[in-house]
Amino acid sequence: MSVQKLLSDSHFMREALKEAQKGRDADEVPVGAVVVCDGRIIARAHNLTERLNDVTAHAEMQAITAAANHLGGKYLDQCSLYVTLEPCVMCAGALHWAQIGKLVYSADDEKHGFTKYSNQLLHPRTKVKKGIESQAAASLLKDFFNSKRTT
Repeated sequence: MSVQKLLSDSHFMREALKEAQKGRDADEVPVGAVVVCDGRIIARAHNLTERLNDVTAHAEMQAITAAANHLGGKYLDQCSLYVTLEPCVMCAGALHWAQIGKLVYSADDEKHGFTKYSNQLLHPRTKVKKGIESQAAASLLKDFFNSKRTT
């Protein structure tokens, strides 16, 4: 049995949650992502929009770039992206161009998530799974935004 079969979606999402916490610790919106290929994490990222002063520096964008650099190619069709929040339209478009093989996201983003606009923004062959570790991801986001409102 392959390593990928032994490690669950929950395992990899917990790794993405660790990245989200790193973002939270850096006062970024706590979204984390990991890219998995052949059962191994090849890229880790969290939001860097504040640090880089760049609205495009979402966790998914950082992870896509790191994974493509690791693989030496722009297509991630043999990879899975685990992200703690439903990707926005920009990130879904980038995932389309990268031809990501599988997208697994945790919490829904009712305001800015790509499914609010279209379920067809991803590449037609991309498999999607949602809701993995959703309570942990939603709680991290809620706590972050509550702390911003009280300061």
